[in-house]
Amino acid sequence: MDWGAVELSVRLAGATTVILVVLGVPLAYWLSFSRWRLKFLVEAVVALPLVLPPTVLGFYILLALGPHSPVGQFYEALTGRMLPFSFQGLLIASVLYSLPFAVQPLVSAFSSVDRRLIEASLVLGVSSLRTFFRVILPLALPGLITAIVLSFAHTLGEFGVVLMVGGNIEGVTRTAAIAIYDHVQALNYEAAGQTALVLVGVSFVVLAITYGMQRRVWAVWPW
Repeated sequence: MDWGAVELSVRLAGATTVILVVLGVPLAYWLSFSRWRLKFLVEAVVALPLVLPPTVLGFYILLALGPHSPVGQFYEALTGRMLPFSFQGLLIASVLYSLPFAVQPLVSAFSSVDRRLIEASLVLGVSSLRTFFRVILPLALPGLITAIVLSFAHTLGEFGVVLMVGGNIEGVTRTAAIAIYDHVQALNYEAAGQTALVLVGVSFVVLAITYGMQRRVWAVWPW
């Protein structure tokens, strides 16, 4: 059992989820309420990782973060290190790869909020920001929880993008999915099975939470 790889995967998934919530909530809000006619182009870009092969997406991310790119050169000048084959590069790749899993549930949740409630709050003199936190976000809470759960689970099981951008450096970029692949290549099926069992357990919990929310199990919560 490669607990180091599991710990790295959990840390990567947790950090990715936090960043996706911070970035995904305002982006999803804009996609839900904006009347810009070309909004569909932004929606297509956000959904692109769903249809692109992970190796293709990982290749372009690798080029975008490499030492010859503006981003890579800026980061290297700032820190003295390269983004590819580092945890920071892995984090950027994971955020881009899991972006639709955070944004799409939030867009669906925000779009389902009754516009009359929002208008009533604004008519009563409540600011747009307070209306968002006091009306929209509480009503969209199941969607927010779904976005968090799916982002975490999707990042936890990443393989193609992680391998392309981060490689297989033990303790730095070697995640649980890559560790399973290495164990199978070495014919160490016992270690591969143990690590895989952990991911299966996490995936089951994630699906149980997601389907439970769809059945409004969370309606018993005080808010």
